[in-house]
This record gives sequence, C-alpha cells and structure tokens, in this order.
Amino acid sequence: MENSIDIQNLSFEFSKDKPVLKNISLAVPKGSIFGFLGANGAGKSTTMKMLIGSIPDERNAIRIFNEKLDVLYPDGFHRIGSLIDTAAFYDHLSGWDNLLIISGLRDLPVSECERVLHLVGLWESRNMKMKRYSLGMKQRLAIAITLLGKPELLILDEPVNGLDPNGMLEIRELLIKLNKEEGVTVFISSHLLQEIEKMITHLAIISNGEIRFAGSMKDLNERYRYNRIRIGLNDAPVFITEIPENYSPKLLDETAIEITAESKEAITALIKKLVMKDAGIFEIKNSAGLEEWFMEITKN
Repeated sequence: MENSIDIQNLSFEFSKDKPVLKNISLAVPKGSIFGFLGANGAGKSTTMKMLIGSIPDERNAIRIFNEKLDVLYPDGFHRIGSLIDTAAFYDHLSGWDNLLIISGLRDLPVSECERVLHLVGLWESRNMKMKRYSLGMKQRLAIAITLLGKPELLILDEPVNGLDPNGMLEIRELLIKLNKEEGVTVFISSHLLQEIEKMITHLAIISNGEIRFAGSMKDLNERYRYNRIRIGLNDAPVFITEIPENYSPKLLDETAIEITAESKEAITALIKKLVMKDAGIFEIKNSAGLEEWFMEITKN
C-alpha cells in the first residue's frame, strides 16, 4: 500500500532530558482519513509542526510522498494543505477578499477561490465581512484556504476544537466529501474521540510522546472485538449468577449485563447457557467504542 506519510523512529525534545516525542513510527495510507489521537500535551501538535517543516526534522525520520522533507520543501508545499493552530483573517474584509489575498500570494487563478468556496459551502456568503462569520464558517474558510491549489494531503490540527455540534457536523461532512470525491488524504489530530470516530479510516494513538497503537479502525475493532459485550435480557440480576467468573460479568441495570469474552465461540456458549436457563435475551452488542478503547490503550 502506498503511503502519503511515513515516520520512522522520530524523537524530539525542546530541552535536554525532556523528550516530547519518543521514537515514534507510523504510516498514513494514501486516500485515508487518518486520526492522530491523544490528550492535550501528548505530542500531536509537535509532530504535525515537524511534518510541515516549522520544526526541523534533523534526523530525516519523516518522509512525505516518499521524499525527505529537505528534498520535498519548498516546492512540495503546493501538494499539501495545512491548518495548524488558529487561522488568522482580515476581519474587516470579506471571505472572498481574504481568499483573493492568499491566492494572489501563491499566483493562483481567481477560479481557485470560486472552486474552494463551493467545496466548503460558503459561496453564498463570500461577500460577508469576516467579523460576521460564525466560528464554524471561519473554520470552513480556513479549510478552503488549505484547499487552494488542489493539494493531495491535508494536515489539520484540531480543526473542530471549540465548535458547537452543528459546526462539528459541517466540518466532518466536508472532510469526508473531500476524501471520497476529491481523493484527498486527510491527516487530522483531535482529542474529541466520539466525533473523530465518525470519520476516520485509520488512526494512531499517542500518549506521553509514544505511539500506543497504529493501524486501521478494522484492526482496532478486531483487537477489542470481544471486550465489553452488552447482553440485554429481562431480570438481569437473576441471571448474572449463571455467568461464570471468567466472563467478568458486570450488572449494568435491571435489563443489561456486560461481559468480556475470549472469542465468538465463548459468547455463543454463554448465550446458549442462558437460553437454556430461560433467559429472555433481546440484545447482544459491543458496548465499547473508540473512547473506551483509547482509555484502555493509554491507561498504563
């Protein structure tokens, strides 16, 4: 599989004996939406600043489009759109005028401004002054700026941070659209796990400067497939005594028990045992998601 980003054994420290990144490695497949997940201070922003060259990669641990950064940049910048920290705008100008300034600096045609405004759904608001834009609209315009020149890769640091639920939905739908319709690879950091889970195809989890997991959502799901299985049944307090201790049964409420199993065969055997005891089972599902898996992976 071709990768847009390859990182091998990347370490970094701002001051001696205080490492920020500890020998991290990860691969971002071309065409993926890759979530770079971690708590505040885990090392996400430092990594992303190194990807775009604002912090030097002195050990040549990073390759983008299979090229070292000192070879890729500066010409390679036109292939990458990035949004690190908060975008700055001229509030007394319109969204259209802000875009014209950026496109002019890059010698891009005016048609590019029109194209990206249609992509992010701001064409009808193009003449509105920036000071009247909502936070969600400003974020969409910031992403529009990153899309100028039709980049192959987007590097976005916390693009939904501070947005209300509707704003988060707008950005999520936009990124999924760009990925599916434009073929853009998206590398996105976030600590908002429930939101990011709805869009990513691959992920890496970083904690205290170390990668704790890297792979696809399918890989992560397989790893925790049989953890925290929720069984919905009538009179749960009665039937929890029928479940062996190796399933680690936990009573959730009067109609739900949570278990852990080693395999689907173990689940089948338990359900058969409960049915034989006349348990009225009406639901079996995995009760965990990315947030719970994240806590499990980073707890040590």
